[in-house]
Amino acid sequence: MEIITIIWFLVFAKLLLFWLWLWQLKEYRFDRLRAHLEAMAFEKIISGFWRIKYPKFTKKISLIFLICLTVEALFIFYFPLLWVILLTVIFIPLIILSFQIPAFIWRKIIINKATLKRAQFKDLLVIGITGSYGKTSVKEFLTVVLSSKFKVLSTPAHQNTDIAIAQLILKKLTKDIEIFIVEMAAYKKGEIISPCLLTKPKIGILTAINEQHLSTYGSLENTIRTKYELIESLPEDGLAIFNGDNDYCYQLYKINQNKKRIYSIQSNVAGIPADIHITSLAVNRSFLSFKLVNRKGESAVFKANLLGNHNVSNILASACCAAELGMNLEEIALACQKIESRQSGIQLKKGIGDLNIIDATYSANPDGVISHLEYLNIWPGKKIIVMPCLIELGKASKRIHREIGRKIGQVCDLCIITSQERFQEIGKGATEKGMKSKNVLFTDNPKEIFKKIKLFLEDESSSKFSAKESVVLLESRVPERLVNLLTVND
Repeated sequence: MEIITIIWFLVFAKLLLFWLWLWQLKEYRFDRLRAHLEAMAFEKIISGFWRIKYPKFTKKISLIFLICLTVEALFIFYFPLLWVILLTVIFIPLIILSFQIPAFIWRKIIINKATLKRAQFKDLLVIGITGSYGKTSVKEFLTVVLSSKFKVLSTPAHQNTDIAIAQLILKKLTKDIEIFIVEMAAYKKGEIISPCLLTKPKIGILTAINEQHLSTYGSLENTIRTKYELIESLPEDGLAIFNGDNDYCYQLYKINQNKKRIYSIQSNVAGIPADIHITSLAVNRSFLSFKLVNRKGESAVFKANLLGNHNVSNILASACCAAELGMNLEEIALACQKIESRQSGIQLKKGIGDLNIIDATYSANPDGVISHLEYLNIWPGKKIIVMPCLIELGKASKRIHREIGRKIGQVCDLCIITSQERFQEIGKGATEKGMKSKNVLFTDNPKEIFKKIKLFLEDESSSKFSAKESVVLLESRVPERLVNLLTVND
């Protein structure tokens, strides 16, 4: 019996690590955890328990882990094993959720302090940025551009919730800051309101809207309303900036009655002249260039060390805002030359044996994946994509993964998927466009993925590794070990 007890305790510790990893990954949010579990079949959830997953051991996670182990030890000592299992299922989630009570109180205290501090800076210009995708890149680009002329503070990577923004205000906001650029994220209706009340933005930029996090929003209509909360929070003398190339943003532009601007790749959007647009677009492997034109007919040539034409929209958003703050197009174009590719969430890295690695592991959304695949068309050699299935897409998940599969089938020669949720849909889409089914694979083992890529790139006549002109796109959260195996450290 003692051996069984020890084995159960070890199994419990492994399961606990998995659950803590998952809770931490989902930011301790029940809605995100529920959406994740709903997207997985029962047998896939069970199989996931046995994978080696470890949370980042912060003070919070360490304390929860120790309390859970202590409770489990007491259960094992006082109750029969069957009761231990039942009590574990009930009490462990309760322990994790109970930590949300003090966390909620602490969060309110920090946000209240930050709100009072923000109110002291009467002349501070706050620029809010939100959208389903593109908001991080626009925040990064705009920071670079405006920093050439102003003293700027902006939210760090992934720090886009009200509590993270509040902590930044308390730590970094000083009297010499002229402009505060705030990226605002949300997972459900009403969550943009809080950072807006905290920061009081005067300019709002809406980058794009799609089905990202649809499972937590509940509907695309809720997503649209949530993103528009930023625009509704602006004062009467505020400015709203919209992406005219995104249908949902364009519809919101039309209903907005206050001061507004619209940017687009085209010179007009459904008959409405764009405030800025582009001509003469050229997309190279390591940079893109174009001429930017405003409604007055003024123009400047832009060149940026960025990968893929999807970054044009992000530059336009930044340029539109900077122009409203008094910068001329030549100043903006010069500042854009300082933007680094890593700030766009996708960068070119040197791989083993002259292999080209496109690292897009920062984050992923449906439109972003399609854009990155289109960028691969520039490369003449073999094209490989490695990616997990996308999360929190709700009812649109099957359709979106089928569409991604079709694009993969058009562009790529080999597809390796690292999670099972929508593997079948991706495979069906890829084979519909001519990809051989044997070239659509599932594995989450970094060494196995590395081996399959090397084998695929071997020269058939000499059986030697031949990666010249070939490219591997690493999309979303692929194993870090794989990135290290494929890339060469300079």
